[in-house]
Amino acid sequence: MTDSLPVGATGKPPGPRDTDTVADPDAPLDTAGKIDTVNAVDVWTLWIPDLAAAAAARAGILDAEEAKRAAGFQDPAARTRYVTSHVGLRVLLGARIGTAPQDVALVRERCGMPGCEKPHGRPAVAGRPGVHFSLSHAGDVALCALAASPVGADIESMELAGDGLGRLAGRLHPGERCALDTLSPAARQEALLGCWVRKEAFLKGIGTGLPGGIGAHHVGLAAAVAPPWAPPVPDGWALLDVPAPDGHHAAVALRLQDPVGRVRLPTMRISRLLLE
Repeated sequence: MTDSLPVGATGKPPGPRDTDTVADPDAPLDTAGKIDTVNAVDVWTLWIPDLAAAAAARAGILDAEEAKRAAGFQDPAARTRYVTSHVGLRVLLGARIGTAPQDVALVRERCGMPGCEKPHGRPAVAGRPGVHFSLSHAGDVALCALAASPVGADIESMELAGDGLGRLAGRLHPGERCALDTLSPAARQEALLGCWVRKEAFLKGIGTGLPGGIGAHHVGLAAAVAPPWAPPVPDGWALLDVPAPDGHHAAVALRLQDPVGRVRLPTMRISRLLLE
C-alpha cells in the first residue's frame, strides 16, 4: 500500500437515487482528494468489509488516543469498524495536507454551545484551519466529508435505527413535523430517517452535536420529499443529501463561503476509498 491511494468502485454500491454531483471515481487520490474551490465538499464512502484487512495492517498509523479507544471495544466487529474508518480518515487527511497519515495531529475544537469553552466540539487537524472534516458510520459503511469550511456528515441505516427513530419525530422542528404529516404512513419512516441524517450532520457541523437541540434548527426533509412551502435551512449553510446503500440515508451540512459577496451553490463530489 502507498500513501497516495487510488479510488475505485468497490464494496456495496450506492442506492439508485439521483443527485447533482461531480464525481471522478477513477482519479488518483492526490487529485480527487483536493477541492480548493469555494463551497465544495468531497464525500468519501468506505465499505468496511472490503477495507478491513488492509486497514488492520496499517493500524499503527493511529495515534495513542485512537489506539486506546480501539482497544476498549469488546465487540470485535465494532473494533474493526472503528479501526477501518479511522485509518481511512487518516489516509484521506494525509493526502489532503500532503503529509504521512500517522503525522496528522487530530484535536478537538471548542464546543459550539454558547458559554461552553470545553474542547469537545468538532474534531479538527491541528494547525490547519482551512481543512475541515467529519466522519460517520452505520454498521459496515462509513462516510467521510472533507471541505475548506466547517462540515458535518452523517449516515444511518433503517435497520439500526429501528423503532427508536419514531420516538424522535416529536422532538423535531415544527416545520419538519408538519412536512412529515403530509406523507403517507408508508413513506414517513424513510422520510424521517432522511431528515434525521440532515439533523445530525448540521449539529456536527456547528460543533454542538445533539445537545445543540434536535428541534432548535430546521434542516428539512430530503429534497426528494420536502414540500415547497417548507421553511429555509439555517442561514449560511447547505444541506446536501448523499446517495447511500440500500436501507441507508446520508447527508452532509456545509457552511457556505462568500468571499465575493455572492453565495455560490455548493458542489459535492462523491468517491469510494480503496486501500491497496
